[in-house]
Amino acid sequence: MDVLLLSRIQFALTAAFHFIFPALTIGMAWLNVVFYGKYLSSGKAEDQKLAYFWINLFVLTFVMGVATGIVMVFQFGTNWADYVRFVGDIFGAPLAAEAVLAFFLEATFVGVLVWGRDKVSKKFYFVSTILVAFGATLSAFWIIAANSWQQTPAGYILVEGRPVLDNFMAAVFNPSTIPRYIHTVDACIIAGSLFIAGLSAWFLLYRKEHKEFALKTLRVVLVFLLVSSVAQFAFGHMHTVQVVKPQPAKLAAMEGLFESEKGAPLLMFGIPDAEAGKVGFAIGIPKLLSIMAHGDPDSVVLGLEEFPRDEWAPLYLTFYPFRLMLYLGGFFVLLSVVGLLLLRRNKIAEAKWFLRLSVLSIPLGVAAAELGWITAEIGRQPWVVYNLLRTDQAVSYNVPGEQVLLSIVLFCVLYALLFLVYLYLVKRRLANGPEGADNSSDTAVESNLVQGGER
Repeated sequence: MDVLLLSRIQFALTAAFHFIFPALTIGMAWLNVVFYGKYLSSGKAEDQKLAYFWINLFVLTFVMGVATGIVMVFQFGTNWADYVRFVGDIFGAPLAAEAVLAFFLEATFVGVLVWGRDKVSKKFYFVSTILVAFGATLSAFWIIAANSWQQTPAGYILVEGRPVLDNFMAAVFNPSTIPRYIHTVDACIIAGSLFIAGLSAWFLLYRKEHKEFALKTLRVVLVFLLVSSVAQFAFGHMHTVQVVKPQPAKLAAMEGLFESEKGAPLLMFGIPDAEAGKVGFAIGIPKLLSIMAHGDPDSVVLGLEEFPRDEWAPLYLTFYPFRLMLYLGGFFVLLSVVGLLLLRRNKIAEAKWFLRLSVLSIPLGVAAAELGWITAEIGRQPWVVYNLLRTDQAVSYNVPGEQVLLSIVLFCVLYALLFLVYLYLVKRRLANGPEGADNSSDTAVESNLVQGGER
């Protein structure tokens, strides 16, 4: 059995499943700030129930993220021991900062959100929602800084062939950290907004007694969705420009550009053929890629032909996820615009087609974030640390392939059970509706149930 392939599949499985929950909670956390802030301002009981309902779902999703994230840490020491030995001096600092400066902050004040409703003042509770959102967003920064170092290594010196930390700030703020961080956080806001918008649409479809609750939520969340979706195109462009110089082979794979081209078009659609070295049925905007990459319509964008074949990223797993992510981004803008127009005309509750589409769109925000992650990580191949360590040099070959395969099967079973528990608890929350949202003890019981499933 191919240990490298199986280890990559295992890590992709665990990382992709875990990422579902941080992608939701970062966006939900900032929406909770708005929801509870509105209650603090109005003092209305219906605003309180609205805020508590979404906070409860946030807490449940947060616990799932903790449960699924633990597994990834163990994989580094088992399946990727050579990788850990290579990057250990670099990764220790940002990961320690994430635990001490971000996760503990977030986890502490999540406890306040669960158990402090009747024990702290409204203002302190509101501050707690802010600190949870800040902690979640700060946690993402340290994780992305560590991952970005793999894309664009900086702030190190080589000692006996291994990178040793030389400049902490240069390593953390390496060339790709900020563009990737902004792009990712905005993707999480989109995912959280779609999740809440879709569940609100579900209430309008099937629980009409909660119509006002759903409409109040949609008035906030659709604005979040529109602003974040439009902004994502600017943030995505900023990230693409950053990729041009340090990772030109990745850009070529993303665009299916086989030959270097002056005035390269931005490909909107096409079917790449790696063997033939061309893209069939290509539809592109003339010179736009050159403009986006270099600010010059006549500039040359490097093609895959400029790089050794064994340094090409897997073409199809880079090209297609990138396109799908772009298409979904356009869909999110359209969905939010239509939703806001329907709200303005007071017709959204009767527009069942839109409500059903919103419910079906619940997973699409996470899907778009996952597609972006696939593009970034697959596009970096064959390097696990760009131009320093190849992926086939990082894996632990002393772990038998049969054991890795067995772990994949076990992870699939475990994650399926965890996800079913999560869906059951979400369904129970929906059944209770906002009227039962002030019962913090239920949230604590649900958190313990999920944690028990993890153990």
